[in-house]
Amino acid sequence: MEYLKNITDIRKEIEKNVGRDVKLKANVGRRKMYESTGTIEQVYPSIFVVRLDNESKGCVSFSYSDVLTKTVTLSYNN
Repeated sequence: MEYLKNITDIRKEIEKNVGRDVKLKANVGRRKMYESTGTIEQVYPSIFVVRLDNESKGCVSFSYSDVLTKTVTLSYNN
């Protein structure tokens, strides 16, 4: 995902890609990174939900501000 400058653009970009496979990297604090693959499942006004592929956790949700501040990065798989 290219760098977008506001939350509205980020939300529109994620809405366009619902159902698409993504690779996500999330900063979980204290220099720890979480990496996984999944599918963008739902988009809500404040958050979006990613269903993880091969993990027992099922789903994770992030806010659009997480993407804006680069706490979460998404890469779309073709």
